[in-house]
Amino acid sequence: MSDTEPQIAAGKVLWHFTMSLDGFVAGPNHSMDWMTGTNRPGLIDEYVTTTGAVLGGRAGWDIAAGESRPYGDDWDGPIFVLTHHPEDATPAEGVTFLDCDPAEAVRIGLEAAGGKNLEVFSPTIGRQLLELGLIDEIDLHIEPVLLGDGIRLYDNPGGKPILLHRVGDAGPTAEVNVRYRPATTADRDDAG
Repeated sequence: MSDTEPQIAAGKVLWHFTMSLDGFVAGPNHSMDWMTGTNRPGLIDEYVTTTGAVLGGRAGWDIAAGESRPYGDDWDGPIFVLTHHPEDATPAEGVTFLDCDPAEAVRIGLEAAGGKNLEVFSPTIGRQLLELGLIDEIDLHIEPVLLGDGIRLYDNPGGKPILLHRVGDAGPTAEVNVRYRPATTADRDDAG
């Protein structure tokens, strides 16, 4: 299976996540310890170079406040956290808390991104922006793990299906075929 082309800084709104094979972008309580660092070489540097600003949600911020910044502290752009209660948020350098509608948050984030991409790091905000037609691309890295519980990338019970077009050389509406085998104990020992 061919990988996607490298990401470019094009001033787009990019909904970007590493995701488990069963559709979770975080474990219970927003845990991220299941991510094993199986990215292709140079992937993190690609996003460090092309990301101008990050837009996230309050729930994720409250869990991650005081922890590392995106991309292992290699990226130093502005972070915007969309919240209905900015007055009680834990402040941090380079982080702005916004109390506005999602479209306004995108406008602010794109302006701050200075022609680079605005990365959306929130399933809830991503869903809202998708419904508003404000997501330019969805960029997923599927981690070879089944979590069974956690925060889903897209959770919209009762909503209409959202049809997507694949970016790359395959047919734009073609399915992506992924094949894995359960790891044995020896495989897990070799990986860790």
